Amino acid sequence: MTQHRQAMIYGLCAVLLWSTVATAFKLSLQYFQPIELLLYSGFVSTLLLGTILLYQGKLYLAFQCSRREYLLSILLGILSPFLYYLILFKAYDLLPAQQAQPLNYTWAITLSLLAVPLLKQKIGWQQWLALLVSYCGVVIISTEGKPFSLQFTDPVGVALALFSTIIWALYWIFNTRDKRDPVIGLFINFLCSFPFVLGYYLWTEELRLPPIKGLYGAVYVGIIEMGVCFILWLMAMKLTDNTAKISNLIFLSPFLSLVFIHFLLGEEILSATLIGLAFIVGGLFCQKIR
Repeated sequence: MTQHRQAMIYGLCAVLLWSTVATAFKLSLQYFQPIELLLYSGFVSTLLLGTILLYQGKLYLAFQCSRREYLLSILLGILSPFLYYLILFKAYDLLPAQQAQPLNYTWAITLSLLAVPLLKQKIGWQQWLALLVSYCGVVIISTEGKPFSLQFTDPVGVALALFSTIIWALYWIFNTRDKRDPVIGLFINFLCSFPFVLGYYLWTEELRLPPIKGLYGAVYVGIIEMGVCFILWLMAMKLTDNTAKISNLIFLSPFLSLVFIHFLLGEEILSATLIGLAFIVGGLFCQKIR
């Protein structure tokens, strides 16, 4: 098997698993508050990453970083998983999954805009076109197909879903400064975020034994969304000799996600969701115009 074929398999597996997480979020939030889901899933993901590093014989490297690298991990850990997933889970708590998932998918547009002031990159007409097209899709989805009414299903939920894209884009922009092994960096980021997650949980929620069904979801989210998908995608990008082909696989994810949302959550997928999602994906394609 060629390296490129291996990369495609890893990429497709990552996309397939990513497509299930919106459903997992929604099911888990039936039993947990957003901060509870973050606490338990983050703990599971930290254990998973630590186990992987131990197996690779690299765990000791996590404790040999420079002061600057640890400070960077504190910043990245606050951005994600703490703020990003806390805000995202709250958005999923307020919105139907078929709305929250496509809205969060606009993070790539947000990234290109924030890269202008923070990374001193130039913005071309492609990015402006992508912004216009994608956010037309956002309005269509958020108003359930009545864009001119501007009556959003849940304005707070919509705002949180869009705000999460800012946090996620900031995370990746600051992550460009991290030269460590990606798994080591992610492991330390999760470790640094844990005091903030635990502190917020103790401040806002009463202590209770977690429901077993909720724990199943938290374990799934921690292993798949916060761990395995990242590693599979990293392996795909490392093996491929054509990054563009692998990157294009990600466009399958939001449409596959709607299949799981419909059959596992029982949500009736609105035509407005499909039309709006087509606008969002179309906007992302606009960024690739040469």
